[in-house]
Amino acid sequence: MSLSFDSGNIYGLFGRNGEGKSTLMKIIAGLLFPKGGSCQVFGERISRKHIRCLQEIFLIPEDFELAAVTISKFEDVNSVFYPQFSKEQFYDLIKEFSLSPNENISTLSFGQKKKVLIAFGIATNTKLLLMDEPTNGLDIPSKSQFRRIMATVADQGKCIIIATHQVRDLHSLINHLVILDQSKVVFDKSLFEVSEYLWFGKPVEKDKYDIIYAEPALGGKSVLPRSDKDETEVDLELLFNAVLNEPDRINKLLKRRYHDT
Repeated sequence: MSLSFDSGNIYGLFGRNGEGKSTLMKIIAGLLFPKGGSCQVFGERISRKHIRCLQEIFLIPEDFELAAVTISKFEDVNSVFYPQFSKEQFYDLIKEFSLSPNENISTLSFGQKKKVLIAFGIATNTKLLLMDEPTNGLDIPSKSQFRRIMATVADQGKCIIIATHQVRDLHSLINHLVILDQSKVVFDKSLFEVSEYLWFGKPVEKDKYDIIYAEPALGGKSVLPRSDKDETEVDLELLFNAVLNEPDRINKLLKRRYHDT
């Protein structure tokens, strides 16, 4: 596969289980190495593990083990590796997550431990933040809280990549979508392009011949070329299913419309 990620974006990296999302994230973080080709981060081969590169990357993995220490001790030991780390930001997030700096991490639930890592990852203020299934283990209110917090931390100096198969959890958060299928990139588009050229909703009778993909499970919602229709909000779940079922048709449509403009 060939991919590039740019600063100033929150990417959604989607795919079924086993498609290689976690592997790709670990390659970008320098924890695994590609058998062919190369992975460059900030112009450096990540396999060389240069300090100036590593201190600008933070990965929140799907599975992890944390030491049996207090939250404040965890911060004290690990924050020194990140020059832009903000203690104030970290403890503000810990408070917002209804946690206490004096709590021992070993006594926390998996979801609470995930919140500690999310707070720490955001507070590192690295140029590249990688999140692998960050909403796993979070309850519904915490997922909403996560989306709200993430919306406040994205800026032009950061690149955030969130890998997940839980498409709904990133609704209204990401601005660029990458979809993997059979370990290949089948979709790599900004949501601006998607909303510009695709329409999401329940079609009327005259639209039935233009339907690219329909989803009875979602109440008959469909994906159609936008044409002269009003712009609609991008339905990530519907788009994801449509791409997996009609990747060539959707990509050809977006490519043709993009070049026509």
